[in-house]
Amino acid sequence: MMLGHHVGLRAIEPSDLPQLLLWRNQPELRQLFREYRELSSVHQQAWFDKVVMGDERTRMFAIVDRKSGALLGACGLCYIDWVNRSADFSIYLGADNLYIDDALGDEGLAVDAARVMLTYGKNELGLHRFWAEIYDFDTPKQTFFDTLGFQLDGRHRETHWTRGRWCDSLFYSLMAREVEPLVLVSDAFTDHTLGAAHLVGATP
Repeated sequence: MMLGHHVGLRAIEPSDLPQLLLWRNQPELRQLFREYRELSSVHQQAWFDKVVMGDERTRMFAIVDRKSGALLGACGLCYIDWVNRSADFSIYLGADNLYIDDALGDEGLAVDAARVMLTYGKNELGLHRFWAEIYDFDTPKQTFFDTLGFQLDGRHRETHWTRGRWCDSLFYSLMAREVEPLVLVSDAFTDHTLGAAHLVGATP
């Protein structure tokens, strides 16, 4: 497991899928995702088998409470371009309907999880660029990306129909050299897609 100040990132297990599906299908969360359909357990299992376990361009993680181990949400690096070393950055907190918690800096669970994942992407995967697409009404993510140092690259107009109107897509990016340094203390982290154990950061 890779550890931040308050959360840990570990491999997603089959036992996580029912809870992730419940969070994913909540209308207030579903409208924020590019895949906006109501998903079934069959969809969820197919995603786990084909994407989480089977796609070399994806690294997905469960976000858990560092002390209790309770499942809090999910995050990942998707559509990894191994030639140009870029990846789509994805994250949400389902516990307590947080989505992105209001706390900023090291006190924020989402910010803490993001910094762990960005450090992993930079140091372990050798990625150069992280990017994300969100919708213009997603103000929590806009504040979140500002906190992490992401830059707004541009806007695609009227790409998504929701809330009774056409909404714009906002595109953000962060270069690896702009990732805020994070000292991680971690046990052996097993990358389930590679089947190899990695040590991330310093060991106690």
